[in-house]
Amino acid sequence: MVSEAKYRHEYKYYINPCDCELLKRRLAAVMTPDPHAGPDGCYVIRSLYFDNYADKALYEKINGSNPRAKFRIRIYNGSDKIITLEKKVKSGELTQKLQAKLTREEYEKIKANDIDWMLNDGRGVVAELYAQMKGYSLRPKTLVEYTRYPFIYDAGNVRVTIDRDIRTGIHSTDLFDPHPLTPTFGTDVLEVKYDRFLPEIIKYVIAPISRDRQSLSKYERCRIFG
Repeated sequence: MVSEAKYRHEYKYYINPCDCELLKRRLAAVMTPDPHAGPDGCYVIRSLYFDNYADKALYEKINGSNPRAKFRIRIYNGSDKIITLEKKVKSGELTQKLQAKLTREEYEKIKANDIDWMLNDGRGVVAELYAQMKGYSLRPKTLVEYTRYPFIYDAGNVRVTIDRDIRTGIHSTDLFDPHPLTPTFGTDVLEVKYDRFLPEIIKYVIAPISRDRQSLSKYERCRIFG
């Protein structure tokens, strides 16, 4: 199954640990915790990002290419129950995410560059990754992992997340590697995503804490760190 493509606004901010604790309390007062979060209000995201020998995706981000796209495979809390292939497109101030669920077997094949089956798979984003792997030599590049505290708000389809303790696999490309990843020793990240409008109450909650908006990429940060 492939998700319907939809463009959304996405803004990112660097925040410090003190901001994180204050934000969590303020957001919880007006927003709803994501139902997928655990009792502590968070879950762990680990993504395997793709790039080629010339670091095409990395330099498109550094150079601000518009539009640009990145491919990644994502899991949650180290489990293989949900494995998602994603293509994230950045166009101006809008983002679009195309997704397809993968089986563990399909993931292992992609990681091993056994990809001929992808051409006639029938899922558009799978076929797009196949074309990129064939045409631009895209390959699994590195792991990015962090702990996410997610909040949702129905009006405007708003999603606000706090991403803490960003870690990198440096040159590791195994989503299910049991070894701890390497901390990047950077600031945490606040992300604000919405459809057509951002409600005033959300603006009010984040206004005292959010810094100047940044063009942030966890993949870029982990690649530069590694």
